[in-house]
Amino acid sequence: MAEQAQYEELVRQFSAFGAVKREMGRILPSDCPSGSAAVLTLLSRHGDMRMSKLAELLAVDMSVTSRHVAHVAERGWIERSPDPADKRSRILRLTPAGEDRVREMSRLTTELLAERLSDWTDEEVAQLTGLMTRLRASFDDCRSAHRPPAPPDRPEPPTRTPAITQ
Repeated sequence: MAEQAQYEELVRQFSAFGAVKREMGRILPSDCPSGSAAVLTLLSRHGDMRMSKLAELLAVDMSVTSRHVAHVAERGWIERSPDPADKRSRILRLTPAGEDRVREMSRLTTELLAERLSDWTDEEVAQLTGLMTRLRASFDDCRSAHRPPAPPDRPEPPTRTPAITQ
């Protein structure tokens, strides 16, 4: 186990990582703020889904999710169709324009990372990717281990799949 000072330094690095995320957010197209980018990225990664599933993946409430969905729908990047299993619900689906937007955002973020990490070796980039994946999984393990049990008359809620956006 690491020493206390190492964990304290890790906390400082997490705080400083906000600057990296802000710079990545600044390169997004002006008509696609980070919340909209997250919606598009999650639909691209996970496929068609209900708004409730999207809210779960975003880890925000339905009102925030609704605003993000309205924004991307107004631009024609997603379509909302009735859920055959429950007509009150809607299924969200990327449109071809939405798929184009996701590809553009991916290209922009990939170029930024390639530029900023140009002096890193392939092995160092792979190591960082592996460690970040492991860190994320450690937090997923903790979240599911500390989840309160579901009431006996209701099934256990699904485990949230983490999403890293751009």
